[in-house]
Amino acid sequence: MSGIRVLLLLALAGLGLFFVVIFLKDLVAMSRDRGRGSGVPEFSWIPNWRQTATGFVTTFFDTLGIGNFATTTALFRAWRLVPDERIPGTLNVGHTVAAVLGAFIFIQLVPVATSTLVPMIAAAMLGAWLGAGIVAGLSRYRVRVGMGVALLAAAIIMTLTQLKLLPGGGSALGLQGPSIGLAVAANLVLGGLMTLGIGLYAPCMIVVSLLGMSPQAAFPIMMGSCAFLMTISGTRFVQKRRYHPGAAIGLTVGGVPALLIAALLVKAMPIALLRWVVIVVVLYTSATLLRAARRERAETRSAA
Repeated sequence: MSGIRVLLLLALAGLGLFFVVIFLKDLVAMSRDRGRGSGVPEFSWIPNWRQTATGFVTTFFDTLGIGNFATTTALFRAWRLVPDERIPGTLNVGHTVAAVLGAFIFIQLVPVATSTLVPMIAAAMLGAWLGAGIVAGLSRYRVRVGMGVALLAAAIIMTLTQLKLLPGGGSALGLQGPSIGLAVAANLVLGGLMTLGIGLYAPCMIVVSLLGMSPQAAFPIMMGSCAFLMTISGTRFVQKRRYHPGAAIGLTVGGVPALLIAALLVKAMPIALLRWVVIVVVLYTSATLLRAARRERAETRSAA
């Protein structure tokens, strides 16, 4: 393993450990403060079966590339598990441990070239940081429509390739020359779009596939990108105490075993089958983006 790859894993381990320490300290502090009647919300500390099941189901499909924020939010609201104002914090806090473990597992399981992995992860982080001031000023509706249409077109191209109607498809685990520049630029943009709530997983899958890489190569890249971002965002939500402790613990407890099962499934899955999984994920993401855009437009018109 290269020195740069080791440093990447050490940095991720350090951030993950820092988050866990902050999280546990806050749980202890909240318990102490609540006992003193300091106004800490009376949330259950022991997750119920629905909160734990939500963690298992959403993390399992997240590991396959579908993403878990939208699905977790849907289940939270359907079952009324978490107050709406605490859902964002609970998502970030509850899914962080699984995200860090997932990054570790896939970086070890899939030997993506370090010269490709590290720049793409760094680009996503830089994009997310810059996105707060740049991308956040864009129209969410236009971005959703644009990304939805682009993903739909990419899924069609991948389907035609799978059916041997178009040339394409690759098994590379690294990029060189102009291709690495395109991949880094794409992940920079995708990292920025995360500030608008546009997930990175499906677009990242498309980028690596269209550049001739194995679809497996997307997993350490997208998992690593999100793991670094979530340790930071999760820590901030913990420090502000804007999360539901019981639900966050449920997501963690249910998510870790689901991650391990899904990771083994992805590793063992034939590349041809995995490409069909990618197509399904991309089509699902495209449909959710276009549906969200239509709903936003309808709400805007009704408010006017």
